This record gives sequence, structure tokens and C-alpha cells, in this order.
Amino acid sequence: MEASKEAQELSKHYSYSVNWSPEDEVYVATVVEWPSLAAHGDSPEGALRELRLVVATCITECEQDGEEYPEPLSERKFSGRFSLRIPPELHRQLTVIAAREGVSLNRLVATRLAATI
Repeated sequence: MEASKEAQELSKHYSYSVNWSPEDEVYVATVVEWPSLAAHGDSPEGALRELRLVVATCITECEQDGEEYPEPLSERKFSGRFSLRIPPELHRQLTVIAAREGVSLNRLVATRLAATI
């Protein structure tokens, strides 16, 4: 089956990763939004090109079958809010640190999380 032009374009919007596989001695491309899909190639570019074709083909098949497929993370809307459960003692420690630094707990946690990325 050949992928539609729209599916080929949409396939460029997904979050891809390419890594060397010493066991297989090839580059393996994966897509975050569609963990069941992967492709390999002799070069990082080849593996990525192959996986984008696989993704575009899967999108086309899903559309033809009336099935849903994962939305690219780049297309999703995020509110900037999420709920987080942490141990009470950690909550207390973070609140103390935030007070010492003169910032809100939210600002402290957001800054610390951002520093790990």
C-alpha cells in the first residue's frame, strides 16, 4: 500500500529517535507516539526515512479503515498544568527551599525540572 501525500507530510511531525544497535549492527529508528513501530537502516538517515514511510503507511491504513492513530506530540495542545503526587516530606522540603529562594513552589519545581532536560 502506498501512503497518501497527506500522511507522508503528517509523518514528519512525529517525535523520532535513532540509535545504533550493536546486536543487530544497524541503526534503529523509533517513534515516541507509536511505540510499536520501528525501522532499521545502514545509516541514521536511512533508518529515519524508512520509519517515516512506515508511519505514513500506517496513517493511510488507519484512515482507510476508519481507525484512530496517535496524534503527533507537536500537534497536541498542552495546558501547562499537571497534578503530581509526592511524599509529604518531599513536599515540605521543597516548600522550605522555595521560601528560602523567595520563589513560589511552582516556580522552584518547574525550574528544577527544566534543568534536568
